[in-house]
Amino acid sequence: MGVEERITALVNRRLGSWLRQAEQALMAEKSRVLKPLGLSVPQYAALHALSVAPLSGAQLARVCCVTPQSMASMLATLESRELVERTPSEVHGMVLIATLTPAGRALFEQGDAVALAVESRLSAAFSSTEDEQLREMLGRGIRALSERAAGSS
Repeated sequence: MGVEERITALVNRRLGSWLRQAEQALMAEKSRVLKPLGLSVPQYAALHALSVAPLSGAQLARVCCVTPQSMASMLATLESRELVERTPSEVHGMVLIATLTPAGRALFEQGDAVALAVESRLSAAFSSTEDEQLREMLGRGIRALSERAAGSS
């Protein structure tokens, strides 16, 4: 057995490695299907969040799991493409609230259709019972790691 095979065998013993590989495969496929629409996965995530409600850049950054600086840059790009517009908050005039434009909503709907198709292909790899069990197990893992992190801060 060569070095690369030994490393792969060792890494594949770790649950985190399997989770990382699954997440990378999902993001790569979403990236592939969103690219023809001119969207990255993080841009799609921002449009998705804004399809639910108008949000500030800080709120979007938290929801999309990116830094505020990355979100500010992304919002500037989306605004220049006329997919979002930002207006001062009624509560805090210095805070800008992003909303989808009609073009942004239309592009989100196209992106959502292809992203949902990817997720449907993933779900189809499991029976409905397995899908439910996987979601429950992943939720338990997230809670286990989140509780530990919350307890140490």
